[in-house]
Formats: sequence, structure tokens, C-alpha cells
Amino acid sequence: MVSRKDSNAARLKRHARVRGKISGTAETPRLCVYRSNANISAQIIDDVKGVTLVSASSLEKDFKLSGGNKESAKEVGKMIAERAVAKGITNVVFDRGGYLYHGRVSELAEGAREGGLKF
Repeated sequence: MVSRKDSNAARLKRHARVRGKISGTAETPRLCVYRSNANISAQIIDDVKGVTLVSASSLEKDFKLSGGNKESAKEVGKMIAERAVAKGITNVVFDRGGYLYHGRVSELAEGAREGGLKF
């Protein structure tokens, strides 16, 4: 019998490897992405203090689109950029969370760039 690899465990391993190399500070916080099958969310985190500065998700009440497609990912990226710029955050470090930089993750990044974040 062939056993199936745990893809989430492999993602967490990749994420831990990336987190060993990047970290968010007060000047350049970390933009962290979480993607599930049905939704996508992002947080801007100051790792020195261990505080989430800004967050946005497709699960919010005022979010109009369905959460599991590229259009909604781009909209979440624009939302988090808008909230970050309102708090005075313009430069961030992008943390893809162990996911491939493809599809919804890249669309979220493009939406954040369009909203005014630099990374």
C-alpha cells in the first residue's frame, strides 16, 4: 500500500525554513499569507514585539466576493495595503507561508503592491 505524503506538513517545513531567514521588524514588518481551499488571509506582523499590526481576510463580514479565487485574493491584498498605509506602513517583507508564489498567493502580492506596499 502506498502512503500519501502530508502536504500541509511539507508546507510547514518549508515555512519554517523561510522563517529562519526572514523576520519582521518595526521598520519593515512581515506580510504573512495563509491560504486554505475556501479562503485567504494576510497579516502584517512585527516579529520583534510579537504583535500583529494589520490583518485582512476573505472571511470578513463586509467582504463581497467568494474567498477561494484569484479575484478575492487580489482584493484582500488591496485591503491589507490600504489598512497598512493608513497606519504608516509602506515597506514590508513578503512571507509566502511555504506556498508556491503562484496563483492566489501571487495575486495577493500584486494587490498589495497596487495598494501601495513595497516589497
